[in-house]
Amino acid sequence: MSKAALKRRANEARLWLTDACFPLWAERGMNSAGLFREVLDLDHGAADRDYARVRVQARQTYFFAEALRLGWRPDISTDRIEHGLGILTGLARRPDGLVGRLLNADGSGFLDATPDLYDIAFTLFALGEADDALGGTGETRASAAALLDSVDRQMRDRVNGGYAEALPLPQIRQQNPHMHLLEACLSLHKVDPEGGHLARAGEIVALFEARFTAGPGGLLGERFAVDWGIPQGRDAEIVEPGHQFEWVWLLHAYADASGMPVPAAAGTLYAFACATLDADGRACQEVTRNGEPADTSRRTWPQTEALKAHITMFERAGDERLAAAACRSFDVLMDEFLTVDGGWIDHYGAGGDVIATDMPASTGYHVVLAFAELIRVMKA
Repeated sequence: MSKAALKRRANEARLWLTDACFPLWAERGMNSAGLFREVLDLDHGAADRDYARVRVQARQTYFFAEALRLGWRPDISTDRIEHGLGILTGLARRPDGLVGRLLNADGSGFLDATPDLYDIAFTLFALGEADDALGGTGETRASAAALLDSVDRQMRDRVNGGYAEALPLPQIRQQNPHMHLLEACLSLHKVDPEGGHLARAGEIVALFEARFTAGPGGLLGERFAVDWGIPQGRDAEIVEPGHQFEWVWLLHAYADASGMPVPAAAGTLYAFACATLDADGRACQEVTRNGEPADTSRRTWPQTEALKAHITMFERAGDERLAAAACRSFDVLMDEFLTVDGGWIDHYGAGGDVIATDMPASTGYHVVLAFAELIRVMKA
């Protein structure tokens, strides 16, 4: 019965997206300068900041690419995608071809032009997803290729592997920007199979296997020494269940794209992260490598990553228990985190109290992607 229940939830996800989420953010999610807003207030009203993160411009471009693929208001979806592409290929680009970190919300230029691998990864991801949704002419692919060329020339770490998370090279290295660069490479590979994106993805997966999971238990670490060595103190001990789940989904996506077997690490991460869920299937923010709670507050995005991981495991195994796990994660999202008006409560404290002070636009990427995967796998 769990498979049928999951199909019903996939239909519910589609209705929530098309009837509430996409309309809300299309109506209120852009400011007077034509930039995507950072936040709405908790009453779903427009709220403005004096800055606009490049990663939000990229995530919202993807948001409307998914809306277009799901058939929601093609005129509005296309308009929002094209607005986003204009920002990502114009205002957000530095003279050296990289993208910066923060824009002035009035569209007057950079507030912080620091190149940041996280923002770059999401820019590339948005270019790939926009190209796919629009049936691209090649302009977005060319823009992605130019950005990647700049990244290779200026940010590739030829000594230690991977890429500088920012310029200048930080002394603490992070897996998270590399994870999203992998995601971007897989997106670009779909629209440009001869562009070398799968090879770059393979390099990141190799770094994941050699460095990111080199600590105790073979779990995914978050922060590392400059040479990718195991860090000291808290960074050596703390892991995030949400990112364990996110890599499970990505490793399966990489295996599908490359024709390679799913790396064994996916099973290790999935089993560990599932063991950290509470009785109702909620994911917390941080645990120790022994699975002990460290930060038991709950945000929206780890719930979406749990849902994605359950779905990708179910897609391959067809096990009713995996479908039931996906149902639990979906119910947590719909009952506790998502609002009937198309928004979300982004953060709860350990005791269940709301500690979010606004509704971050950036969360929409996580929710929309998880629901799109649910709809795809269940053919809803």
